[in-house]
Amino acid sequence: MPRLYSNLIGWGHYAPENIVTNDDLTKIVDTSDEWIQSRSGIKQRHIAGENDFTSTMSTEAARRAMKQAGVEPEDVDFLIVATSSPDYITPPVSSQVQDQLGLKCGAMTAMVGCTGFVYALVTADQFIQTGAYRTIVVVGAELISRNLDWEDRTTCVLFGDGAGAVVVQATETPCGLRAFELGSEGAGYEAIIAYCPGTAEPVTHERIDARRQYLRMNGRAVFKFATRTMGESLQRVMDKAGMTPDDIDLFIPHQANARIIEYAVKKMNLPPEKVVMNVDRYGNTSAASIPIALSEALSEGRAKPGDTLALIGFGAGLTWASTIFDLGTTLTETPKRAEPKATVISGDGVVEGLIA
Repeated sequence: MPRLYSNLIGWGHYAPENIVTNDDLTKIVDTSDEWIQSRSGIKQRHIAGENDFTSTMSTEAARRAMKQAGVEPEDVDFLIVATSSPDYITPPVSSQVQDQLGLKCGAMTAMVGCTGFVYALVTADQFIQTGAYRTIVVVGAELISRNLDWEDRTTCVLFGDGAGAVVVQATETPCGLRAFELGSEGAGYEAIIAYCPGTAEPVTHERIDARRQYLRMNGRAVFKFATRTMGESLQRVMDKAGMTPDDIDLFIPHQANARIIEYAVKKMNLPPEKVVMNVDRYGNTSAASIPIALSEALSEGRAKPGDTLALIGFGAGLTWASTIFDLGTTLTETPKRAEPKATVISGDGVVEGLIA
């Protein structure tokens, strides 16, 4: 049997129409545009409307990716949805998406927080390499706004909702995953956590009154973890691949915070023009952030056929994931837009934490 590789043949993303700016947030919480931008680089975020759900956002992003790839539902052999905010604890949201897309294949959900999409992409690649599946849809989606405490300015200003998806297909032409690393530091699990509902803290009136159902984050702990882990993991993966930053055409990090990205870029001496940043327009969309950024880069012509990409994620768990991924030379090119919308990284001073 010839060796098989993962060719990325389709991409798409979806963000709710409702945009909430920093100025909008000043009307409901004690904050300011300057306070938010100086600590995170975020200017706005997309917030789900009443008809948006993790399942429907995943379905729309996947449908766009499949259309771009020219893939019909009967062509898809497997579906993976990465999310930490499913519609329900059970059933898995991947089954809902599978049904909404009209697929007849197996489906699974990867709940690995912000690193979920990279974990899912690596999993898809393994299925393809073994010959188990030929065409796989990989989705990263998050609807975090309904799990936020809108009275807590340290978290509600940072997050947004959305979904991104890719279609990867088996090919005998070398491309796809060149090297990867999946990691976890479980001792820091409480740094990003929603305590209730869960089997450790089932729903009670007392827990709801104590607001235990909302996402909580230790911003300083996450900042220290992310700035250390991003650079170290990326370097190890490049070493595995026998590459240097000069060999990478585009770096696509998890869009949690502009200051974290700027710090890592400066520490590793990465060319700022090679780093994708759209956190200013989306906020932190967790598992959706990398596929949304990847989809935009491909649609804008910033990522091109034959390019080598570095995808770097970090987040709840605490987990991290890095991969070097080669785009196939048969990738369908799309018309270039005038200029990518990605933010230019200044490399100026870094705020030592996400919260004041």
